[in-house]
This record gives sequence, structure tokens and C-alpha cells, in this order.
Amino acid sequence: MSIVFDHAIQRTPLSFDEFFARYGGDNRYELIDGEVFDLEPTGAHEEVAAFITAKICVQIDAMDLPWFVLQRGLLRPSNTSMTAFRPDVAVVDRNELTEEPLWSEQSILTLGRSIKFVAEVVSNNWQNDYARKVEDYAVLGIPEHWIADYAGLGGTRHIGKPKQPTLSVCTLVEEEYEIQQFRGNQTIVSASFPDLKLTAGQVLQANM
Repeated sequence: MSIVFDHAIQRTPLSFDEFFARYGGDNRYELIDGEVFDLEPTGAHEEVAAFITAKICVQIDAMDLPWFVLQRGLLRPSNTSMTAFRPDVAVVDRNELTEEPLWSEQSILTLGRSIKFVAEVVSNNWQNDYARKVEDYAVLGIPEHWIADYAGLGGTRHIGKPKQPTLSVCTLVEEEYEIQQFRGNQTIVSASFPDLKLTAGQVLQANM
């Protein structure tokens, strides 16, 4: 019988090593400040993430970049021992991997410069997507970060009122993210992929 660990009844914080021993091979969980979070990857969530991945891969190929989309992996910032993010979509620069101390043995990244783009598809733990990850990804120096809130789950201070499906594109400018929001038929503007021809609706309704 398998035992499922519920972060809601977690008694003590976990270190990265403890988390990795329990959940290293399970894409459902990530670690933030010692607390385990269930990413709640519903079918709709996975369809939106897969759509973004497919479109980004086309752009990488067209631009002939030494980048690839990480299929399974963890981002463990080198300045903390109790956090390990699991981005829904992460674009990795192959040229930077020689500096990654864990990459050759495990699918773990520790350096922000190894990552050129991340996308998070919002679930019920939306607070992490709109607050903690925005701050940490900026500190890590990740140039572009998308927040795909296909169900309009985020707080009104993040996506306005009435709440509606929103794609937030965070672009790093002088170590902080400038955030531009797109909805419906608005064309997405991406600094990383300037030739991308997508509307917010195409991304946010990828599960329909």
C-alpha cells in the first residue's frame, strides 16, 4: 500500500534531500520553504501546459537556439536548501549546463541563468504562482515568466474584477519583472520569442 503525503498535515519542514527522497520522481509535488505543495495537475492544466510547450518548441527550432524544454525536472535555487520549484514549462539553455553541479546525475537545475523562460499554469495554489514564484524567478534572473490563469483563479488584485482568464507575461527589467496582461483576442508580446503569433485566448482555451 502506498502512502500519500498531504502537505496540509505536514508537521515539520522538509529539507530538499528529504523532499527529493520522497517525491523526486513525482511531478505532482514541489517544495517551498520546507512545505510540500500538491500542484493539482488536472487534465485542463496539463493541456494548457502542453500547448505552451508545443508552440515554444516551434519557436526554438525556427530561431535555431541551443535551448530545449525540460520535460521532467526541479529548479532548486542555489541560495536555499528548502525550496525546489517544478515549473510547468521551463526552457533550458544547453550551453549553461556544464556549470550545473547536479545535472549530469539528476534532472535538477540550481542556476537561474540556465533557464531562459518559464511558464506556470495556475491551480488552486494560485498564491504561489502570483507572489512567491514571481519574486524568486526574478531574483534568479529568469528573463521571461508566463502565468497562465486559464480558469481566472487568481486574486482580484492580480487579475482584476470581475475575475477572468488572464495570461500575465512577466519580463525582467533591471532585476524586476514588468508585467503585461493579455486576454481574449489580444496578441501575446514575448521578448524571448518575438515571432510568436498567438492570442491569449488560444493559450487559455487550449483545453477546449
